[in-house]
Amino acid sequence: MEVTITTENFESYKNGELPLVVDLWATWCGPCRMLAPIVSELANDYDGKIVVGKCDVEENDDIAMEFGVRNIPTILFFKGGQLVDKFVGAASKDKLEEKFKALLG
Repeated sequence: MEVTITTENFESYKNGELPLVVDLWATWCGPCRMLAPIVSELANDYDGKIVVGKCDVEENDDIAMEFGVRNIPTILFFKGGQLVDKFVGAASKDKLEEKFKALLG
């Protein structure tokens, strides 16, 4: 299950008990739309182990600025409230799943 990440709820998800994966995207971004079904599938696969959130950079640009995001899609990986990994651009499910597994490791 995916959650919507906003400026208002970001800190509580980031500092939650489960690791957090944030997909930074925008409606006009073609590669973001290509990546969306993969992220949704992984969100279902890792439900209860990792929180997966979608963050629209048009509505929450302060989050993108805080982490120096210049290109989308960008996926941020948090563990224990800390940024531990970042992935920029479109990717295969296998490549992203490696990152998910590493986050749990």
